[in-house]
Amino acid sequence: MSAITPENYIKFSFLLDDAEATDRFGEDMALALNKGDFISLSGDLGAGKSSLARSIIRTIADDLTLDVPSPTFTLVQTYEDLRIPVAHADLYRISTGEEVDELGFDDFLQDGIILAEWPEQAEGYLPAAQFVITLNHPPLGQEGRVIEINATPEAAKRLERSLAIRAFLAKHKRANAQRRYLLGDASPRAYETINSEFGVEILMDAPQMPFDPQLRDGKSYRQIAHLAENCIPFSALAKLIKAKGFCVPVIEAEDLDQGFLLLEHLGCEGVLDDNRLPIVERYETAARFLAHFHQIAWPDSVSVEKHADYQIASFDHDAMMIEVELLCQWYAPRFTGHQLSDEQKRSFTKAWDEVFNHLETAEISLLLRDYHSPNLFWFAEKQGIDRIGMIDFQDAMIGPAAYDVASLALDARVTISEELEQAILQAYCDERRQLAKAFDEENFKSAYAIMGAQRNSKILGIFVRLDERDGKPHYLNHIPRIRDYLARSLQHPSLKPLQQWYAENGLLSVGENA
Repeated sequence: MSAITPENYIKFSFLLDDAEATDRFGEDMALALNKGDFISLSGDLGAGKSSLARSIIRTIADDLTLDVPSPTFTLVQTYEDLRIPVAHADLYRISTGEEVDELGFDDFLQDGIILAEWPEQAEGYLPAAQFVITLNHPPLGQEGRVIEINATPEAAKRLERSLAIRAFLAKHKRANAQRRYLLGDASPRAYETINSEFGVEILMDAPQMPFDPQLRDGKSYRQIAHLAENCIPFSALAKLIKAKGFCVPVIEAEDLDQGFLLLEHLGCEGVLDDNRLPIVERYETAARFLAHFHQIAWPDSVSVEKHADYQIASFDHDAMMIEVELLCQWYAPRFTGHQLSDEQKRSFTKAWDEVFNHLETAEISLLLRDYHSPNLFWFAEKQGIDRIGMIDFQDAMIGPAAYDVASLALDARVTISEELEQAILQAYCDERRQLAKAFDEENFKSAYAIMGAQRNSKILGIFVRLDERDGKPHYLNHIPRIRDYLARSLQHPSLKPLQQWYAENGLLSVGENA
């Protein structure tokens, strides 16, 4: 084994029975990789190093027909347009380890991964490997190949998680399912598409959230803001919402302790057109959906098999306040170039306290928290509000019904014109009046403005945090839109104290630090 192996590597060893098993492991391996990973591939001639590398690359590319030639003569073959760029190296033909310096491995690892066959040819000159893989022929009389993996503790956790997903699928008759990365969100949750004889399904990988430091009263941010800490809320809420007649994914299989959910695939048709512009009819239908949703008398707890009942939290004052404080913590320093003073923070809190008092008479319902374009589906063959399906409601709470209308009509991911915003509000209000003659439109619009300002203040902070803390700068592209939404919301008379605070502190005017 190469000298790059640290002593604290965690070891795996098992038999891959045939070529199909190797391909399946390649999928599992590919879904455990992160940018910056160096993977060395050693072993017998013809034991399957190139086959395994090919399976990994094709999985990342999501293309089973991708041409993946051996880099024996080119030394390195790169695939730079993939979700994670990949460099596939064959070092068998290098004369000395110094030649590795000319291959640019360190630079490539900034954004991609490297699969290096025959690493022993450059021993002492390669980056430290996260995965050291050795493939050998099995003992005489056995088929397949023996694979041994030595992984750093952090990399081993990723591989163990991926292998646990494969075991979960096998338990539910999907051992040979094809797995492909779908997306990750701003939390440790990740999603895959699962293709098997049961069709295309979605796997939610929702491990227990990591430790979150205490902020106040012995509680973390996640606890104060009532964010889901595992997959139990999604499971409980999905079954509750489905039972009330609304379209959410059917849960085909689940392991709540490990954090795995296998979900119905709701399709690919959403509320945006091919140019990612809002489709008016679909947004108006989504608004009418909410009007019906808000007619339900939602419980504040849901039974969960083999677990304690899930208690649906209230969107209380502390939760609202800790979310808007993200603006002070992240957005304000980035935008103004300096931290807010203690007096500015006190006046910010005072203004929000005064505004939140207006919510005492607001209508209360189950609020879904992220009811906007990335989480909405459209079923053209159905009628009325049945045309709308939804996902991503694990953080749902009991709170002002207007919150989700603000999520929709001030969509964080797509620009909603003021004209379309008014059309969405009109569709909602018209439907509410038809459903309940006692609907108080004036009270609703006050709550709508407050929730719009609260949500978009929070998002400004989150999107800057995603850039500065998590290295996701693309979220900054949304900042001008969110700032415009906030300015719209602040125009309502109920928000006069906040309108004054934001104006006095220059948080909405365009600046070079935005």
